[in-house]
Amino acid sequence: MKLHRIELEGFGPFRERQVVDFDAFDDDGVFLISGRTGAGKSSILDGVSFALYGAVPRYDSGERRLRSDHSFLGDPTEVRLEFTVGAQRWRVTRSPDYERPAKRGDKLTTEAARAELEESVDGVWIGRAAKPREVGVLLDEILGLNAQQFQQVILLAQNKFSRFLLARNDERQQLLRTLFGTRRFERYKEELEDRRRAAQRELEDAGAQTRTLLEVAEAALAAAATDGDAGEAATGDDAAPAPIDLAARRSRVERAAQRAEYRIEQTAQARAQRDAEHATAVSAHAELVERARVFDELEVARVRMDRLDAEAPRRAEEARRLDRARAAEALRAPLELAARAESALDEAREVARVADERWVESGGAPDDDLAALDDELTGDIARWTDAAERERELIDAAAERERREAAAADLTAQLAALTEQHALVPAERERIETELATTTTDAARLDDLLARRAELSAQLAAAQEAAALADRLAAADADHLAASARSDSAGAAVTDLLRRRLTGRAAELAAGLAPGAPCPVCGAAEHPHPAPPADEPVTDDDIARAEADRDAAHAVLRERSERVTALRAAHADAAARSGGRSTAELEASSGSLADEVSVAERARARAAELSAQRGELDRLDAAAAVERARLDEAIAAARAAVAVAESTVARLEREVGDARGTFASVAERLAAASARREVARAAAEARAVLAGCERAAADAASDRAARVAASDFDDADAVAAALLPADETASLAARLAERAADVAATRARLLELELAAVGEGAGRPDLDASAHRLAAADEARALAIAAHRDAVHDAERLRELIVQIDAAFAAVAARAETAATVTRLADTVAGRAPNTRKMDLETFVLAAELEEIVTAANLRLQDMSSGRYTLHHSDALQARGAASGLALEVLDAYTGRLRSPQSLSGGETFLASLALALGLAEVVTGRAGGIRLDTLFIDEGFGSLDPETLELAMRTLDELRAGGRTVGVISHVEAMKEQLPAQVLVEATPEGPSAISQREAMGAG
Repeated sequence: MKLHRIELEGFGPFRERQVVDFDAFDDDGVFLISGRTGAGKSSILDGVSFALYGAVPRYDSGERRLRSDHSFLGDPTEVRLEFTVGAQRWRVTRSPDYERPAKRGDKLTTEAARAELEESVDGVWIGRAAKPREVGVLLDEILGLNAQQFQQVILLAQNKFSRFLLARNDERQQLLRTLFGTRRFERYKEELEDRRRAAQRELEDAGAQTRTLLEVAEAALAAAATDGDAGEAATGDDAAPAPIDLAARRSRVERAAQRAEYRIEQTAQARAQRDAEHATAVSAHAELVERARVFDELEVARVRMDRLDAEAPRRAEEARRLDRARAAEALRAPLELAARAESALDEAREVARVADERWVESGGAPDDDLAALDDELTGDIARWTDAAERERELIDAAAERERREAAAADLTAQLAALTEQHALVPAERERIETELATTTTDAARLDDLLARRAELSAQLAAAQEAAALADRLAAADADHLAASARSDSAGAAVTDLLRRRLTGRAAELAAGLAPGAPCPVCGAAEHPHPAPPADEPVTDDDIARAEADRDAAHAVLRERSERVTALRAAHADAAARSGGRSTAELEASSGSLADEVSVAERARARAAELSAQRGELDRLDAAAAVERARLDEAIAAARAAVAVAESTVARLEREVGDARGTFASVAERLAAASARREVARAAAEARAVLAGCERAAADAASDRAARVAASDFDDADAVAAALLPADETASLAARLAERAADVAATRARLLELELAAVGEGAGRPDLDASAHRLAAADEARALAIAAHRDAVHDAERLRELIVQIDAAFAAVAARAETAATVTRLADTVAGRAPNTRKMDLETFVLAAELEEIVTAANLRLQDMSSGRYTLHHSDALQARGAASGLALEVLDAYTGRLRSPQSLSGGETFLASLALALGLAEVVTGRAGGIRLDTLFIDEGFGSLDPETLELAMRTLDELRAGGRTVGVISHVEAMKEQLPAQVLVEATPEGPSAISQREAMGAG
């Protein structure tokens, strides 16, 4: 990982945007970040940490004062860092929470924290994340280090420089795991542990299955003993063994299975004997049942034959009735034909009577020749039909005449009204011309009046604006004077505090000294003459508050001054636009002018209206002349049409009058003739139908009488009485045939049963005793079958259980061997017994890496400590059973003994921590799959070194350039300023905020 550039604005002591270009120090390799105490040197590293992690090392457990106290309320706070990981260049921008003025009102609102991550693609920045959480997640993937690890490896911050050296085993393991990517070994351990648990569960499951099978078999044995089979009861040497003696329990089940096989043979013999006894009982009972059935059926047949004999007379009567019905059926058609002819004759007589009555009512006589009258009426109707058509034409012609007369009258009335209106036109035209001349003169002034009104309105608005600005200007002058006084007072207060602070600076440094701790100025551990404190000491907070008050007063003064200037310019401009006239004068002029404008506007509108009326009057007069000519022509045509219509009506009236006769109309006369002809025709037709029906009835009666005389019946009434419906005849025939068949079958069955009963003895046998003997035999057979079935089932179940138990025994043995192997391997990898070092697999791998780190660190530590100290990796067991394998010890060459790193002095701890950090960076960089660390920062610690040791430490840092690494050192030690020409200088400005300047070794920056 390599840092390229950082921009800080409104962050820590930096109010204005400050930029540090780390790429400018690539040729130097080592550069110094220097400045006075409190200027903000460490704030540069705070910015790096904040940009990458949103956190600052110094504020991990305290107040997060990230926003600059020097920033004004509207100033932004932002940190932007460019860096490279692998081959990709990234830019991250962050802003913390801070208060700013609200967009509306005079209150403050909280500006939410922001973050944005961009990637450089072909020289163009492409956004990859735009929310703090999303940026944090993506940066975790890119960097591969969390904030604490970053501070131990790359950013060695104040008070945390020695954390890796003095860390516990688990803390050091967490850092090394991330740097070297060894989490896979932890996963190996977890997977082996899962396999160990799975093997133990499988072994326990196999043992549980074996015990379950034995328990099932023993339960079956106990159930057999409970059923009362004395042969299955356990003997003294076959009693139930202890539950944990699985082999003995299996042997007992095996012996029980052998006894179950013997029981099958016994129950099979008993079942065969019971089957034979049951067959004998079934055969004997079946013979008795058959004898009883013969006697029962014989009794039923005798009863049925007696009942059929009693029904013989009724069956003979039904047979005679069926024969007469079949004979009468041959005469059914003649009887029905004669009946239908007589019915038709009656209907024809009634129709003829009604028709004759209607003919007489219409004026005819009973003996009229209806055919001749029909012909006469038909000729009259033909003539009068043509006359009816002329009558309809007469009606239409009369209506047309009336319509023509009405149209001519309407046209005449229209012409009279139009002539009357034309007479009024000259007077109306003269009136319009007179009024139009007057209004045109008044309307001509409107344009001039409107221009004058716009000018007066602009002057009046400017005068009103000038009056309002005059009041605001007076108030602004008063506020500006007060703000100037407050600004002068605040500036004087800051100057006084700075003068007092410089006077008491030595006393402030002395107050921070502790016995045995090095002096931040001279580096000495003894402090014989510390400066006495001032009577009224001035702290940084006092100066910061005074500077904040001064800056706030200056900001208010600038704002009030700008406001007064703007108000004065606005007032002068408004007075010039008003023309120097007062508001009252302009308002009076505007009122009188408004009246004149109103009069002119009304005149212009009236002139336009009158012009339109004059044009409309001329147009209407011309249209009326055209309409009068059209009406004259239409009236002449209408009168000619009326004359034609009157001639047509006269002609048709003459033609229709002859055809009407005594009737009101030809249509009425035609309707009367048509009705009389229809009555005559109906009467003639009824007489003809009656004659035909009389002939048909006589023929049918003659045929009926002849057929009855030739039959066995006395007359037609006897035939009708013998007739039956077809379905009743069929039903009667079927019933007689069924009863004849029943009699024959019953008589044959009775004879058969009487012959069979002759050889069966005197009477019906008793079946109750036989049924009781059969039931007893059946019950004995069922018990024998159940006993044999149970014996077979028990034996088969025991055989199956023995096979399953043997398989379960084999599975337990196999799983026990596997579980032992997996458990030993998992315990060894996890650091449990038989692992005597209590070192898991990942720790073992990391211990090898740590040994390389220690080897690399000792190359520098021996040089920096003049050969006195070397670091050593220790895998000794830790106290109280804690995990081991990643401990560090320090070998003191002066004593030849190993000791804890915690026993080193402050300067020795710094050298050892620096050597260890550099060794860690080199080993990580050398790993192909590790993180390359191209940038390293060291914050303070050099003040605790004596000049000779400092020279060794500087030479060590200078050697780091060979690998292309860039190292930034933060210190105020003067000797380092001389040795490191490439510098970033942080200086506090007189106004309070700090500024950053950059200087490379080969030139100024």
